[in-house]
Amino acid sequence: MLPFQAKSIAGSFCKVKSFHVFSQVRSDAVYLMVQTLFILFLTILLSSCSAEHEEPQTDGSEQSQTSQHGPENGCRSCHLMTLDTSHNLPCTTCHAGVDERKEKDTSHEGLIARPAHPDAMEKSCGPCHQEQVENSLHSLHFTLQKEINQVRLAFGATDPLKALTDIPVVQYPQTILELTDDLLRRRCLRCHPYSSGDRYPAVARGTGCAACHLQFYEGKMVSHSFLETPGDSQCLQCHYGNWVGYDYYGRYEHDMNDEYRTPYTTRNDYFRPFGVEFHQLVPDVHQQKGMVCVDCHSGNQLMGKEEQGLSCAGCHSREKLQSESLPANVSEKENGYVLLSANEKRLHEIPLLNHPAHDLYGKNVSCQVCHAQWAFNDQQTHLLRSDITDYDPFARLTVQGSSEVEKLLNNNLDFDAEELPHGMTDKISGEFRTGVWYKGFVTRRWESILLGRDESGRIRVMRPLLDLHLSWIDEDEEVQFDAVPSSAANGGMAPYVPHTTGKAGIFYKERLDNFVRSERMSKE
Repeated sequence: MLPFQAKSIAGSFCKVKSFHVFSQVRSDAVYLMVQTLFILFLTILLSSCSAEHEEPQTDGSEQSQTSQHGPENGCRSCHLMTLDTSHNLPCTTCHAGVDERKEKDTSHEGLIARPAHPDAMEKSCGPCHQEQVENSLHSLHFTLQKEINQVRLAFGATDPLKALTDIPVVQYPQTILELTDDLLRRRCLRCHPYSSGDRYPAVARGTGCAACHLQFYEGKMVSHSFLETPGDSQCLQCHYGNWVGYDYYGRYEHDMNDEYRTPYTTRNDYFRPFGVEFHQLVPDVHQQKGMVCVDCHSGNQLMGKEEQGLSCAGCHSREKLQSESLPANVSEKENGYVLLSANEKRLHEIPLLNHPAHDLYGKNVSCQVCHAQWAFNDQQTHLLRSDITDYDPFARLTVQGSSEVEKLLNNNLDFDAEELPHGMTDKISGEFRTGVWYKGFVTRRWESILLGRDESGRIRVMRPLLDLHLSWIDEDEEVQFDAVPSSAANGGMAPYVPHTTGKAGIFYKERLDNFVRSERMSKE
């Protein structure tokens, strides 16, 4: 081994491409000796250079692990993976198939490729997690009962459906409700347990239980270790775009037209991991403090049989905390209460309601009317089903928040590319059908927080959630439906809870007074 100085010299000497010897020798003997020593020194230096760039040697066990996937036969001979301790089971326990075989075809007989998918989860996950599976199948996250029935009722439905799988399949709609059903199945329903999500890096995920309990990125499983508690990245796989959850991180989606999006960006895919760029606004104060989604939205609330009531007062009202059982992650201390966050098990002191405004407005005004810093406000959402292959009008709208539509437009607008078929897949069955759904907005804003009253008369933050307009141009270029608006009350305005909580500030009363004044003037 060379001393440190010799190593340093060797390191720098390796980079020298040419050198000159300026010294002159008078004696042939001296010259020969110098030449011999120089060659010997050069040999040592070059061997040092090559040694620095060699791959580190491993012992026999490490070589065995890197050169072989596992045993000679069986699943692990091809699939190298790390399982968590709770699921360190034979592969066939969940995936079926036949272990102890080397050939792919025979080992994959009866294989369940996606054991966590809703169609397979009872058989695969149920034996160990029977209660969780049964509850999940009836939960709002699985059935999407609330979402699909809101839209269908706004376009003429009279009877609510029990689950998204009950939505009728319609190829050639005769009514606006049938057109709505086609919209739901082929454009809207990408965020549900039957789908593996859109083909954007941060959105593509697993199905069924795996959607929340396994980590995916760019459609590939990051780890086969199951997460007992899903992180926010799992929540944002569905709660992205202008939906609750995205706002928790202060994100508001850009408009889809090229002219309204970021002009100075890279065109690489990673720049739009959620499909469309976003404006970075103020995140929710809870997010700024380091709290994560499951700190408030527990598994029982998300995957239970019935929707559980959740309110700000449940954590911030001393009366509520004293009269009701404490949430599992909340405990009492000497002068108040603390919450134990799932994020690195951090403790957060819970501020309690003490401002006089809470007593004055609490029963008649929702918390976010004063505390929301901004809110989603996408007005006049237009959705067009086009069965004709005219793509030029959408040259500036290739970014659609749908990778399927985006891929079709980018490809078919390229005259040198082989044209893709004009259609979209059913996001429940996977069936491909003719016709493409395009999306656009009249305005996308967040400046003004819209207020209204819910069914009980309480003042709430509102958003034009059902301000939808549907159109259809058939393959003969006939306009079958032209911007038909929903029949939802109040112009499609619906109450919601923006996750943009912050201090009420000095203008909360002005916000309320302006609403009451405008309400009074509209009645006069």
